[in-house]
Amino acid sequence: MADERATPRDPEHSLEPVGLIQQSGAILRVGRMMLAAGTASYRVKEAMDAVARALGIDRHTAAVTFTEITATTHRGAIFRTEVTEVRKFGVNAERIQLLDDFRTTIPDRTTVEDVNAALDRIEAKPALYHPAVNALSAGAACAAFAVLNNARPLEVLAVLIAATLGQFMRRALAHRGFNPFGTTMAAAALACGIYLASVAVFALFGTTVDVHASGYIACTLFLLPGFPLITAALDMAKLDFSAGISRLVFATMMIVGAALSVWAMTLVGALDSSAREPIALDPVPHFALMAVASLVGVLGFALMFNSPWRMAIAAALIGMVSNTFRLVLIDQGVMIQMATVVACVLVGVLVAVAAPRTPSPIITLQVPAVLVMIPGVLAFQSVVSLNEGSYTDTIGAILQVVLVVLSIMVGLVIAKLITDRDWAFDRG
Repeated sequence: MADERATPRDPEHSLEPVGLIQQSGAILRVGRMMLAAGTASYRVKEAMDAVARALGIDRHTAAVTFTEITATTHRGAIFRTEVTEVRKFGVNAERIQLLDDFRTTIPDRTTVEDVNAALDRIEAKPALYHPAVNALSAGAACAAFAVLNNARPLEVLAVLIAATLGQFMRRALAHRGFNPFGTTMAAAALACGIYLASVAVFALFGTTVDVHASGYIACTLFLLPGFPLITAALDMAKLDFSAGISRLVFATMMIVGAALSVWAMTLVGALDSSAREPIALDPVPHFALMAVASLVGVLGFALMFNSPWRMAIAAALIGMVSNTFRLVLIDQGVMIQMATVVACVLVGVLVAVAAPRTPSPIITLQVPAVLVMIPGVLAFQSVVSLNEGSYTDTIGAILQVVLVVLSIMVGLVIAKLITDRDWAFDRG
């Protein structure tokens, strides 16, 4: 009589955890790649759950923060809990799209080998654009931001130069694993220094340029942590506070790091942070200029995030329409907070229409489209007022910035509730 203990067991269905270990590793790898690409935590959970079902797992649960995933995989009478940490992260819109496509098209039954092979192909894809193109995209976005903040032509040129070189440095430091906080401070300092140097060079050739906050601040706006801010709002709206709060803290740290460098560089010379009057134009050409600047700004940010061209153009058109509409509302006397909420609801609705046709994950269209609405100059005004001891002005400026940022988040959440039934209703 044969000894049953010598009979080979099927690793997928035995009580030995060999198969479960492999399955759990593949599931966790999907989550780790999505988290590192910059998407929201609820999407990370959806992707891991989709792979778990395809691998035949009975039940899968996960707790996802900004840098960590704790996941438990159940199969029959056994389970496995694993923890992983993401130390290198950024924003890669193309990778988010590829992983989202993988999540939605994975067959009902698959193997660990098939999952890992697909992830290997996604991981092996290089960035779509050369570092110089990526840096120039950031420079163009910031230059467009300067136009929206009523900067003059030579200021816009100085912003283009400064932001391009600042993003080139940030990308180089990030790829070498330098600390994110230090990277942000160094890139902001370089961009501000080059902006001031460019203005000085213009003066040498007989052209005087005012060192105004509308241009000076715009050269650092490529450092805005747009993805962490927006995904933090979406995660907290889903009551996922561990993920949302950690993202919000990270975004705040990056903003503070940039602000410290921006403020420090102003000690080199005087900076005018008063309200800037727009260039005298009739309403039609004025708003046409604002529309073009919004288009270029969103397009530049989208390309900086490694978005494919079709995705980037869709985001740019949505941002152009929504931000121009917001500016028209403000010009008609609507409060800036209400105008921002309405514009961001419009962004969410247009994204819901465009995303399936692009095709693009919603977050990759939303974030670039709303970045041009963040009041960067007003945020710097709060830092200047604080340094001057004008605490009343400081509190007023900070509250205004916070209210506008909250308006962006509220508008996107309202749009999500309207357009995404699966997101709006918790079926857990």
